[in-house]
Amino acid sequence: MFSILLSVGAIMTWNDNWADNASCKGARPDELFVRGAAQNRVKQICGQCPVKTECLAEALDNNMEWGVWGGTTERERRALLRRRPNVTSWRGLLEAAREQHVAAVVTVGGNTQVVAS
Repeated sequence: MFSILLSVGAIMTWNDNWADNASCKGARPDELFVRGAAQNRVKQICGQCPVKTECLAEALDNNMEWGVWGGTTERERRALLRRRPNVTSWRGLLEAAREQHVAAVVTVGGNTQVVAS
């Protein structure tokens, strides 16, 4: 018997108040808005952040030019924007991708399996 793994879906719903749950919430701006190799250290903060996708969507939808957002540097975000110039809502695109991923995770006999991604 197949059923959607609701616990994953509950965790992965879109968070409109994402900044309140960001891993970097307590960091000073001068720690987050850095240049060069220091950006890789900041990206580590984003690694397990529960709202990384929401943060990235915010940055892409608002053309944030500085700092690390959603685990990406300015250069990485510019590359995404160049590759997908017709995206009118990054939030919409990323939210839909998340919903598809959650729908693909199912429970089979008590074991979690990804049936598509």
